[in-house]
Order: sequence, then C-alpha cells, then structure tokens
Amino acid sequence: MKHAKIFSVFIFVALLGYGALGFYFLPLATFQGELTRMALLPESLFGWTKPQPAIEAKWMRQATLQEADVLVIGDSFSDGRVWQTVLTRQGLKVRTESWDSMRGICGDFAPWLRAQGFVGKYLVLESIERNLVDDLNKSVACQHMQYHPNPKTDAPRYPPAVSFDVHRGNYDGKLSTGIKTRLNVLQYERLSRSPDFKSWLMSNDVKMARVTNGCELFSHARCNDALFLAKDRAEEIDAIALQDIETLNARLHGITPTWVFVPNKSTAYLYPDKQFWNEAGRRFHAPDLLRMTRHAIQEKTVDLYPANNTHFSTTGYLLMGETIYQTMQQTGPQ
Repeated sequence: MKHAKIFSVFIFVALLGYGALGFYFLPLATFQGELTRMALLPESLFGWTKPQPAIEAKWMRQATLQEADVLVIGDSFSDGRVWQTVLTRQGLKVRTESWDSMRGICGDFAPWLRAQGFVGKYLVLESIERNLVDDLNKSVACQHMQYHPNPKTDAPRYPPAVSFDVHRGNYDGKLSTGIKTRLNVLQYERLSRSPDFKSWLMSNDVKMARVTNGCELFSHARCNDALFLAKDRAEEIDAIALQDIETLNARLHGITPTWVFVPNKSTAYLYPDKQFWNEAGRRFHAPDLLRMTRHAIQEKTVDLYPANNTHFSTTGYLLMGETIYQTMQQTGPQ
C-alpha cells in the first residue's frame, strides 16, 4: 500500500511538472507562418519583422464571370486576390477561380467558358512550380468541363497583415506542441553553431537552409537561415510541361492565355539557374517570374518570400502582379 501511494504521488508530480513545463513553453507555439507551424519553430526566431505594404480591401473585390475583364484560374498564390490588386487598380474587373473548382482546361473549355457568359479579354492560368506538371497533365487528360462551384470562391478576401508581433504568444495550443517547439529551438541552437552548418531536414517536410547574404534578404531574428519545403526539387522542370502548354493552347480558340508559373521559394533562393521560365517566355510569352524573383533578390528586396512561409509577402505579390500586368499589356487583346 505504501509503495502504491508513493507511485501515485510520483505520477501526480510528474504530470504536474509536465503540465507546468508545457504551459510555460506554450506561447512559443503561436504560429503565423505555415513553415514555422509545420517545423514547430517560434515566430520570435523566424517571423518577419519589416512592415509590408498596406492594401485597400476595395481592390480585392471579386467580379462575376459575366462582368469580368480577366478570368484568373489558379492555386493558393491567387486565392488571396493580392497580386490581382495590380490589375483592379488599373480599372480591370477580375474574377478568380481555383483549379479545384475548374478541374482543368478541358477539351471543351473555350465553348463552355463563352456559354457561361464570359466576354472578357484576358485569361490568366497560374500554377506554383511544384504542381505545374501535374496541373498541366490533368488539363490535357480532361475532355469535358465539370465545374464544381465553391461558396468560398465569392467570399470576401481581406488585406494581408502589414505587421505582427513575433513575440506575442497565446495559450490556445497543445501543451506538447510548446515543449516540442522548445526542443527544436535547443537543437537548432546546437546545429547552427557549427561553422559547417548548411541545412537541416526537419519534420513535416520542412528544410532549414543557410542563405547567402541572408540578413540582407530577410528581417527575422535568425536571418542567416530560412525555411523551405524539403520536397521542392533542385532539378529542372520536366520538358513535357512545355508540350502540354502547346496542347492546351490549341484548345483555346479565340482566347490568348497568360500562363503564370510561380517559382518555388527554394528555386528563388537556392536553385535560381533553372531554364524553364526562359523557354516558356520564348515560346508562349509567359511572364518570367523567376527572373522577377532573381532581380528582386539581387536588389536586396527584404522578405520577398518571408522565412516562415512558402508564399510571397505582399511585396512579392505586388511584384508578381506588375509582371503579369505588363505581359498582358504586351500580348493580350488591344
């Protein structure tokens, strides 16, 4: 009986200590970026600190398909309607649809689109690099449009944050998450002290990498290092993508599309010598977003892609929008 009582007290003290420790570190697990959340690293170390441009919500209004001058079909880089504000400020009415809803540029896309009442001048087709081969393959294989409406498509979008407090935590998460985050910080401190530190493959497909001149390019506390998706490939994009674009263009009778391919964050900072964008620009007048990102990095644009996220900052999105708009002016209907 005495031993059982001692064991019960031990368990109680252990649980109490675990709870106190977890509660103490829980504010570390308040994540603003998807990469810090996936890797379990605190925003105090990897959250951006330089304010971003402010955007007025009125420029993010979603047009109906019938009134739109521009139809954008894209992924998460277009869903927030941030880069599109460059177009709306020029007086263009923009409607943004997702690939999930449209399912692809199917064989009957052009007549289907006109039957829906679209009489606009421009079609923008956007895809992030890591998905573009699959997105194009799915479109080539698709013969008949099966539109899947999503109520979120027409829901309001709100301007991205101009700034946030990287030290402001809350106590809403799991106690274990705070402890894991603290353990990751300790491991990072140990690894990064090595003069040979170059990268660290973390959990949940996150890679930390040391970036040349990182403190000229990022505003977070540990600016020499940034977070990336580990699945992003260093290899050149499969040339079959160019063949698929040609196949899809042949379906778009009377429509001149603007193909937009967003470089992976890893490509922009770690593997910037890929040639796909040069060839896509030469053959299809696709805006060269890799050249845009390389130029921005050479010009020391801070937080083009924030360290804690896979997506552009507001600064990056506005550069993206300007590049797309210039291409549309050069190649679209006059």
